[in-house]
Amino acid sequence: MDKTWNNKAWFLVLPVLVLVAFSAVIPLMTVVNYSVQDTFGNNVFFWAGTEWFEELLSSRRFWEAMARNLIFSFIILAIEVPLGIFIALNMPKKGWGVPVCLVLMALPLLIPWNVVGTIWQVFGRNDIGLLGYYVNALGIDFNYVQDPFDAWVIIIVMDVWHWTSLVVLLCYAGLVSIPDAFYQAAKIDGASRWAVFRYIQLPKMQRVLLIAVLLRFMDSFMIYTEPFVVTGGGPGNSTTFLSIDLVKTALGQFDLGPAAAMSLVYFLIILLLSWVFYTVMTNYDAER
Repeated sequence: MDKTWNNKAWFLVLPVLVLVAFSAVIPLMTVVNYSVQDTFGNNVFFWAGTEWFEELLSSRRFWEAMARNLIFSFIILAIEVPLGIFIALNMPKKGWGVPVCLVLMALPLLIPWNVVGTIWQVFGRNDIGLLGYYVNALGIDFNYVQDPFDAWVIIIVMDVWHWTSLVVLLCYAGLVSIPDAFYQAAKIDGASRWAVFRYIQLPKMQRVLLIAVLLRFMDSFMIYTEPFVVTGGGPGNSTTFLSIDLVKTALGQFDLGPAAAMSLVYFLIILLLSWVFYTVMTNYDAER
């Protein structure tokens, strides 16, 4: 007996496909078009082929910016993931403390990125900022405007403050989904606190941890607003990440061809590294 297929459901997703086409596919094709052409203004373009890609990949400036991006992302992951797990493990699971903790954790995520940058720009200043004033009062010469190390410190602390809550909320969701029967069995067996975490809680959080790692890697690798507001990419080029360098090339120098080529390479790097993260973590989960 032949089955009758109802394809009316495709009409329901058609608006989404149209929206994606206008918000992603068409702009991407425009960038591809710019990446293989050159212009001197007046909307007149000349074929350049792979010239901009060759120039980009041989540029020391590009590789230094990408190295800064990678270093920043791995520092952020090394801090926020363990810290988020620790906070989630110590949050209450019942009672009035649950909504209070969830609201407090969600507050940093509700603040716009440019506002976060402005807050920490003022907070870290030596003259009017509480952080800068009290750190210098302790005898530590802290000046993120002039010292590259201090600039990195304030950007990392700012990102940890802003985004650790996301890891916490994801891990907490994984923890509260664990049935009480697992804990009761562990208690009967006399399992230690570390054993409960190692064999019950951590395996149950692997799915949400995969999401947390992927989201935080992509966000940290694409970071732009916060460091741009706080340091402007300085001092020097010490905090000039790929995103900041891209904006300087596209808007500051108005080099559309090189900027488009950098955008595509930037996109492919993020896509490749995210795929590597996803593949490694899912294969590890499957082996277990």
